[in-house]
Amino acid sequence: MPAAKNGDISVHYLDPGGDRPAVVFSHGFLMDHEMFEPQIEVLREDYRCITWDQRGFGATEARGPFTYWDSADDLLAVMDACDVQSATLVGMSQGGFICLRAALTAPERVRALFLIDTQAGTEDASMVPVYEGMAGAWAVQPTEDLARSVAGIIIGPADHEPWIAKWLARPGDTITEPFRTLLDRDDIHEQLSQITQPVAIVHGDQDVAISIDKAERLCRELPNCEGLTVIEGGGHAANLSRPEQVNEALRDFLSRHAG
Repeated sequence: MPAAKNGDISVHYLDPGGDRPAVVFSHGFLMDHEMFEPQIEVLREDYRCITWDQRGFGATEARGPFTYWDSADDLLAVMDACDVQSATLVGMSQGGFICLRAALTAPERVRALFLIDTQAGTEDASMVPVYEGMAGAWAVQPTEDLARSVAGIIIGPADHEPWIAKWLARPGDTITEPFRTLLDRDDIHEQLSQITQPVAIVHGDQDVAISIDKAERLCRELPNCEGLTVIEGGGHAANLSRPEQVNEALRDFLSRHAG
C-alpha cells in the first residue's frame, strides 16, 4: 500500500485513481480499509473509492498518543497524496468521529458526509470500566473468546471470522494508543452547527455499541442532515451486517451530492 505522510506518521491507503467523483471511506475501531469491500464492490464503476488504514490498524502504525483531530489531518493527508481537492466522506463509528472533525478542520475539502453508526459525543461513563477491562486483557494478548465478545459488540450480526483471524495475528499492545484515543475523545456537539455540508446518517437498530438516540441527536444538530435511516437488523457495523440496505442509501446519497 502507498503511504501519505503526516509529520512522522505514514498513513497507508488504496486509491484506484481516475477522474470519477472521489469518495473517501474511514473505518471503525479495530477494523481496517477492508471493512468497506461490500460498498466498494457496487460503487467502484461510478466513483473513485479511496480507503485508508487509521493509526494503530491495518498497515498504519500509531507512534505515541494522538487525537481524532490528528486522525482528521491524516485523512486530509491521504487526500493530498491522491491529489483530491474535495471528496464525499463516508465514516463508520470511529471513522465518523474522524469525518466530522475533518469537516470542521477543512470544510472546503468536504462535499458531503455519509455517517454509519456514529455519534458526536464521548463514551458512556457506565461502559468505560467495561471497555477498559477488555482493552487491558487485549493488550496482554487477545484470546479467541475475548475477540468473539468484542466482535459481537463492534461488528454485530455479520461474519466475524476474517476479523478475528486478523486480531489474533497482531500483537495485543497495538491497541493501547488507539484505545486511549477512543476513550479520551472530546465532545463536539457544540461545533456541529458549523458543518453545513449535506449529511445522511444510517444506524443499525441492533447496534449495542452506540445507541440510536445518539444518531438521532447527531441528525438534529447537523444543519443539513437529510435524515436518519434505521437499518433493520443492522448491528454496529451496519454496512457489514446489512450491506444491501446501506448500499441503497449510500448510492442514492452519492448520486445527489458526490459531484
